[in-house]
Amino acid sequence: MADLNDEGNTDYTKWSNSSLIDRITELERQLYSHTTKFASPAPAAPAESSNTPLAPISTDVHEPAIPLPEASLNPSKKRAYSPQTNITQTPGASRQLKEDRGFDASKYSTRFIALKFAYLGQRYNGLEHTNGNVTPLPTIEEMIWKAMRRTRLLSPEVTSADEPDDQPRALRPYSLHWDGCDYSKAGRTDRGVSAFGQVIGVRVRSARPMPKTKAPIDEAADLEDGIAMQIEEPVNQDWDDISDELPYIQILNRVLPEDIRVLAWCPNPPPGFNARFSCRERRYRYFFTQPAFSPTPGPFGFEDRIQGGKGPRAKVREGWLDIEAMREAAKHFEGTHDFRNFCKLDTSKQIENFERIIFRSDIELVDRKTNPVGYIGRPGFQMHEDRTPDVDMSNSEPPSESIPQVYTFTLNGSAFLWHQVRHMVAVLFLVGQGLESPSIVAELLDVKKNPRKPTYEMASDAPLVLWDTIFPDENSDSREDAMNWVYAGDPRLNKTQSAKTDSKYGMRGVIDGLWSVWRQRKIDEILAGALLDLAASQGDQSLVQNMDGKQGTSKKQSRGAKVWLGANDARVGGQYVPVSHKSKMQSVEDQNAKWLVSRQRKLVREQEAAKNAAE
Repeated sequence: MADLNDEGNTDYTKWSNSSLIDRITELERQLYSHTTKFASPAPAAPAESSNTPLAPISTDVHEPAIPLPEASLNPSKKRAYSPQTNITQTPGASRQLKEDRGFDASKYSTRFIALKFAYLGQRYNGLEHTNGNVTPLPTIEEMIWKAMRRTRLLSPEVTSADEPDDQPRALRPYSLHWDGCDYSKAGRTDRGVSAFGQVIGVRVRSARPMPKTKAPIDEAADLEDGIAMQIEEPVNQDWDDISDELPYIQILNRVLPEDIRVLAWCPNPPPGFNARFSCRERRYRYFFTQPAFSPTPGPFGFEDRIQGGKGPRAKVREGWLDIEAMREAAKHFEGTHDFRNFCKLDTSKQIENFERIIFRSDIELVDRKTNPVGYIGRPGFQMHEDRTPDVDMSNSEPPSESIPQVYTFTLNGSAFLWHQVRHMVAVLFLVGQGLESPSIVAELLDVKKNPRKPTYEMASDAPLVLWDTIFPDENSDSREDAMNWVYAGDPRLNKTQSAKTDSKYGMRGVIDGLWSVWRQRKIDEILAGALLDLAASQGDQSLVQNMDGKQGTSKKQSRGAKVWLGANDARVGGQYVPVSHKSKMQSVEDQNAKWLVSRQRKLVREQEAAKNAAE
């Protein structure tokens, strides 16, 4: 019999986790039984025809327009796309929208493919969409789903309640329907995080001709239970699996915002392909600048640090990171470790295994070989045909420290926990600022010595990129991607395409759209940099050398240390408290058990409420 507390209620704190899980399962079953017993009967579903497609269909649902990129990105490219005519048109003021004539998806075949796409995440509420949730920004899944629905690659059954266009964004709980589409995703990204190699598996409409059937010549001789047998005619054997297929890349990119681009598709994923479980390696990059924030000028800007976490102390100007110390700390991550002190615990999932494999962990300079838009300096992109590159692309020597540099924390691993990368980066930044020794990483990985996570902050989201997802051959030990990706511009896509009409460099191709996004933000960077340099160069420059406190005073400024965690600004606080001295969270076991007890009590209350409502 269950233990009772003083109030006569069941005392679940004395139950084991396994007993609590069994009890929760039983209560959920009982609650579901009560709910369905007294719920109003659902309307009868229409009978399914024999040629029902694998993906759900819709023939009379009004298709709301997908919001195109903001006018600030490229106002000249706001166009409406018609999936029926495959023509991009500029809407006129007097042009009336044609009535939706419906779309019968049962007349088209479907196929299972994989899509590789990229997005800049600052304008989105992360990748994953949860039906019923209201988000201030659209999710990536929402944009992908709407693009597929608008172009009839998916035809789900939806109602106006699923997409209430008459409500403001803050009150609009969109519902996405992936049922019947074999949908899966390689990884989730948080709000503000970008991805350059995100992969999904999905079943979509295909241009492949559907098999035709005809009745036999002698129907009476082939009757079976009174039904004439149908003979299936073979599909055209000359149909090419890639060049004759729908141009998925162009179709989707024409209706997606310019900061979401489909890069490639795979026509034949391996049997049993699941974008999440078939992915064997995920690669992340976290970008940051050197210096991390604006250095404090004058003698007051120097800090007393131990270089590289060891050796003699040196005066280092505030704002600059110790890259070598960060690199030394990053190497501790490599191998198989328990990362419970480098993640955020999701108690609803009751995770007990926190071991993950890290293949590579390093700090790398974004040099001229890998600099964004560096392809412009390569042969084939020069202004004149006989022009040689102006920059020696083979020179990877770090430039002078007088010029701000960009570095990345490069991280390759089998899988990652919730917010794991941002916690790892945060600790590395503390090391780079001289606030922690590189050995702090090894100490936090020692869960026997430190079983409870210290309450430190994780790094900012915006500089993080899911760089790539790797799907190797499961029958080999190789870690190289084995997917048959058909990238934009692949000659197999269209045998008659020209350089000006292909899906990569042609009009409205991948590069055309991304160039406009890059140029707009590059101009912003140049203008902001020029203004920053101008403001720093104006006025009396002797202040920079003689500054030892607040301007206009002789008193030394008194403040706490600046702590930088990847955002645009450093935070000024009091005296820095080392990670090892910070307060500790409850152990994983205690947090999981606490959630189970809370969930148990909530189910009991809901069950009692269901009984009272039934009475």
